[in-house]
Amino acid sequence: MEEAGRSVGEEKKKKVMVAIDESECSFYALEWALENLYQSLLNAEVVLFTAQPIADYGYIYAESFGVTSPELMASVQENQRKVANAILKKAKDLCTQHAIVAETATQVGDPKQTICEAAEKLHLNLLVLGSHNKGALQRTFLGSVSNYCVHNAKCPVLVVRKIP
Repeated sequence: MEEAGRSVGEEKKKKVMVAIDESECSFYALEWALENLYQSLLNAEVVLFTAQPIADYGYIYAESFGVTSPELMASVQENQRKVANAILKKAKDLCTQHAIVAETATQVGDPKQTICEAAEKLHLNLLVLGSHNKGALQRTFLGSVSNYCVHNAKCPVLVVRKIP
């Protein structure tokens, strides 16, 4: 018997996305998920996602005495792509060490918004994030990606906090 394009008894794979940046806490969250959600991740579509923040070109303009060079801006953007690719490669290698197959994705923009947009676009079953352990005052003035995602993502969100 077929049900929505699959056989009865055949379960649709869950989609899990782990948001990664260069911080220790995001890699801790990935390692925690790999160790504690292993069976679930083994049978899921796993996406490793990193956001490339929009570069502040104001300093480039000031540094070059009022002349922004398209080549310089392209160089900054290329460097951001290289950093994002290196972060994703490190995360993917970590997944491979745990026998988890993962896809990678990146998007340019404000991290908290791009993470939520990706979560919605991919129809995730779970979003995993690390916590930077900011205090209430820092969260108020600097914002918190995990706090934003908990309140705005269109899927369940697991925030992994490293206990000192």
